[in-house]
Parts: sequence; structure tokens; C-alpha cells
Amino acid sequence: MLRNRSTVLVVLLVAALFIGMALGPTGYLQPVEDGFFTLFAPLQYSVRWVSSRASAVVDAVRQFRTLQARVEELQATVDRLMIENVQLREAEIERAELREQLQFKLANPTYDMLAAEVIGHDPSNLLHYVIIDRGSGDGLAVGMPVVTARGLVGRIAAVYPQASRVMLLTDPGSSVNAQIQRTRATGIVQGQAPRDLVMRFVEQSEEVENGDIVLTSGLGGNFPKRLVIGQVRSVQRDDVHMFQEILVQSAVQFDRIETVLVVKGFSPIDYLP
Repeated sequence: MLRNRSTVLVVLLVAALFIGMALGPTGYLQPVEDGFFTLFAPLQYSVRWVSSRASAVVDAVRQFRTLQARVEELQATVDRLMIENVQLREAEIERAELREQLQFKLANPTYDMLAAEVIGHDPSNLLHYVIIDRGSGDGLAVGMPVVTARGLVGRIAAVYPQASRVMLLTDPGSSVNAQIQRTRATGIVQGQAPRDLVMRFVEQSEEVENGDIVLTSGLGGNFPKRLVIGQVRSVQRDDVHMFQEILVQSAVQFDRIETVLVVKGFSPIDYLP
């Protein structure tokens, strides 16, 4: 029964096809065609709209991926340039420090000096000592002065095979024979908590003013002469005490020291550890 119905349907479709082919050129089927297109035109429009929107979405996704890749590429370039800029800045700072060291060496040709890097600080944050990367293997010994191009840092207090501990001027145990450059008045610069320097044993009659430069005097043989210690910050005088008390601002920023010079060619004669 089903087979007969299928056969009849096929025959009808074939017949309709031949009739349409025969009547198409005559125009008799135009109303049918118009009705067909009128009926299915909205569906065709909807299909075209959906297709165009889908194509637009695909294009947008493709463009987004392209833009994202470009952004990532530009970010990588920015990161690389930032790293290069940091490296160039560090190289510039290092060159400036080396120039200062070279100028200091040229200004003091009689001293045998060895450059060293600071590799450790006082963990108490009082900055009374630093650790440098040179030791007995480099010919260093206890008592050797340590300087920068800006001025005196301190002296070596302990030596190890590959490192040394430098006692800074700010250490309460530090003591340096000093003089006022302008008047040649002498005294002793000592460390004072937390990070100050004070010049003592300068007689009340000596003229000392704010801004005066304080140098090593070379007396006692612990340090070479004329190394810069710092600048007078304040002067305390009175009629009760025999000596003035002078606060000195160090020429060195101890919390920012990165490289130093150890004066190897100078032998202290009475250093007490």
C-alpha cells in the first residue's frame, strides 16, 4: 500500500515538473511564481540577515584575535624597552661611580687603592658597618681606611678570606683625628647614635662656623691626611666646658653606598680593634 502511494507521488511530481517546464515560457505560471516568492521572501530575508550577522561575528572574532595578538606584541616590546632602559640607567650610574673613583685615584696617586662592592649592611639598620667583597685573599688587613670619591667611609674592622667588615664613621667606637680646613683647628670626630658625627676636643677659643669643611688631620697615623670627613652642621659653645661640641654632616650617604675604595698602601701604626 505504501509502495503504491510513493509511486503515485513520484509520478505526480514528475508530471508537475514537465508541466511547469512546458508552461513556464508561456507565462501562465507567473501568478504561481509570484505567490511562491511572496510567501517565501521573508524567510529568504531572514536567512540572509542571519547569514550576514554570523559572517560579521566571525569577522569580529577574527579581528579581535588579531588585535589581541598585536596588543600582546606591543606589550612585549614595552617590557623589553623598559628592561633595556633600566639596564642603561644602571650602566650610566655605574659609569658615573667609576669616573668618580678614577678622579679620586688620579688626585691621590701616592695611595694604592682597591675597588670593592658592598654586599651586606648592618641588619639593625643603624648602619654602623658594611660588608665588602674583598678580603685577605686580596691583600686587605684590619685598620685599612675605606673611602669613596665623596669622602671617608671608615676602616676595616675584620677580615675574612673573601670579604671584610668595615666599621663606619657613625659607629660609636669610631674615632678619627680631624681638623677644620679653614682654620686648621684640630679635634677628634667620633660616631654618635643613631647616625651622627660629633667633633670633640676643639678649644672654645677656636673659630668654627657652620659649613666649614672637616678633613682628616693625619695625626696618630690611623688615616691619611686631607680625606674629607664632612661639613660642620652646628656648633655648641659655652663658658662651662673647655671644648666646643661640633656636629658634623658626613660627606657620604652611608645607606646608599654601593662601591668603595680600600686604601691598601697606607699602614696605620696604632690601630686598636
